[in-house]
Amino acid sequence: MSQEIPFADAAIYRLNDSEALVQSVDFFTPVVDDPYQYGQIAAANALSDLFAVGARPLTALNLVSFPVGCLEADVLIKILQGGAERVHAAGAVVAGGHSIEDDEPKYGLSVTGIVDPRKMVTTCGCRPGDQIYLTKPLGTGLLTTALKGELLAEADMSVAIEGMATLNRAAAEVMMAVGVSACTDITGFGLIGHASEMAQASGVGIKIFIHDLPAYPRALEMAEMGLVPAGSHRNRDFYFHCLDGHEHCDPLSIDLLSDAQTSGGLLIAVVREKAQLLEQSLVERSVPVHLVGEVVSGSSGRLLLEG
Repeated sequence: MSQEIPFADAAIYRLNDSEALVQSVDFFTPVVDDPYQYGQIAAANALSDLFAVGARPLTALNLVSFPVGCLEADVLIKILQGGAERVHAAGAVVAGGHSIEDDEPKYGLSVTGIVDPRKMVTTCGCRPGDQIYLTKPLGTGLLTTALKGELLAEADMSVAIEGMATLNRAAAEVMMAVGVSACTDITGFGLIGHASEMAQASGVGIKIFIHDLPAYPRALEMAEMGLVPAGSHRNRDFYFHCLDGHEHCDPLSIDLLSDAQTSGGLLIAVVREKAQLLEQSLVERSVPVHLVGEVVSGSSGRLLLEG
């Protein structure tokens, strides 16, 4: 079929009028020391693109690079067990995978799901007046940088580790039940990148309540110490031209806005009339919910920072 499918966070292949395959892939080096938690986080991150469009995950293929001569096989076993646990929690199955020997561990998944293309959520449906919600705090880039620099221990960022390992499944199920305008998940490009791309795809601007951005415990403390990862600097440099009102903002808030996330939450646009229902439904499913912005007319692709 030749009908174009709008902007989405994953590859969409329409099979017929009511079914489309949804595919995505993601893998990265360890962001925590515990191999089981690393596997969980990497799997949750890879599955997030499927949840962002409202798809149901079906299968996952492991992608593994591992230094066989440097690390014990038990480390790899725990990574794979952590990933498999998250895949099963998502309602999917691990159907195989591929591994190579490498100098540094890398792990992730190639994931496949299915969605009704008539109901799927894309990034281009924002309308003026829509409320913008975020379902996880920000700051994982700052915290994992501090962990790598041995300025924090995993116990110091346990809330963030739990958040990164949490699937966006419940948030996606609520989103689909309520009916929303648009959605994207917040990963490496940070809130600054994913929000501006959603605004551009929709031909609108998004007002960001910069002082209401939620942060994981100790994330802003790490920003104040200057522990801003290279990916966050790249995000700020690349998307800074999209910002209005940054001259009146605390630099730490800009660091949080630009922070490169691992397995972040969903950024959801919903009409004002359904906003309360979305909030209540997310709370009932124990999903964090934070009002972080509002869609405005004009200013296509721009983020308007408001205190």
